[in-house]
Amino acid sequence: MEWMNAEETLRRAEAPLFWVGACTVASLALWLLYRLLSGFRIWVLGNGQLLSPKLGKWAVVTGATDGIGKSYAEELARRGFSMMLISRSQDKLDDVARSLEEQFKIETRTIAVDFGKADIYSKIAVGLAGLEIGVLVNNVGVSYSYPEYYLNIPDLDNFITYMINVNITSVCQMTRLVLPRMAERSKGIILNISSASGMYPLPLLTVYSSSKAFVDFFSRGLQEEYRRQGIIIQSVLPFFVATKMTRIRKPTLDKPTPERYVAAELATVGLQSQTNGYFPHAVMGWVTTKIVPISMVIFLGASMNRLQRSGYLQRRKLREQRNGNNLKKIE
Repeated sequence: MEWMNAEETLRRAEAPLFWVGACTVASLALWLLYRLLSGFRIWVLGNGQLLSPKLGKWAVVTGATDGIGKSYAEELARRGFSMMLISRSQDKLDDVARSLEEQFKIETRTIAVDFGKADIYSKIAVGLAGLEIGVLVNNVGVSYSYPEYYLNIPDLDNFITYMINVNITSVCQMTRLVLPRMAERSKGIILNISSASGMYPLPLLTVYSSSKAFVDFFSRGLQEEYRRQGIIIQSVLPFFVATKMTRIRKPTLDKPTPERYVAAELATVGLQSQTNGYFPHAVMGWVTTKIVPISMVIFLGASMNRLQRSGYLQRRKLREQRNGNNLKKIE
């Protein structure tokens, strides 16, 4: 009798269980379809002609003389923007400006400042006065010369001040100077170049990683504040790109040239408020934030940086020994 009651109960539950399973499978299928279509839109179709001088005649790029910053300047100039280039070396600024003018027949201006200093923004404000700025790329940044434990960083006090000024203060201050006029015109794009290092703590590069996490949070917060006014503020979190800063000489699929990275990243503007900018980097970002436990990511990052630190210190010791031997020979 009890067996018959159990069979009857299962028979009654069969239909509801079927529909629960069917709804679950359908939901997963719809979610997967949505993700595939979104990925196709972002990584294949892109945003079309969103980035054009219709946003404003001028584009401003900080850290514009090397690497990713220079590639942003070149790509925006190719799209017809007049370029305001801001970096430390006037000679390098002049070289990049001349190249852009010759290659793309656009107007350029330059401002030479050291973003490691805090008293530069009145000079920048004067240089930006009266310009209709459609795009701001906050790219300037600085990292460690080699991975190091926090208390062992040479000249730690000045190191902290300099890195905060370059990586954090510059983003806040440049946004303060440019955003008001964008808000008045209800259009404009601000690209804040963070780093994949800001997606999770990176031991032995802790100050750098933390500064880039600030850039990410700052960007996403401001995007929510100003998106209803027609402003796009995007957080860009690249993994390794073959630049002078990363000391990667040979590009690979997962370590692209700055030109390849920037071309891919600009296609995501307006489609993602937070982006890794380049499809292989997006896959790496998904794996390291959604699949691998954060404790494992931190452990692996620390292990990698300890190896790099040991290699750097060994090479430095050998150089010092060779220099010492050369001095003895001269004497």
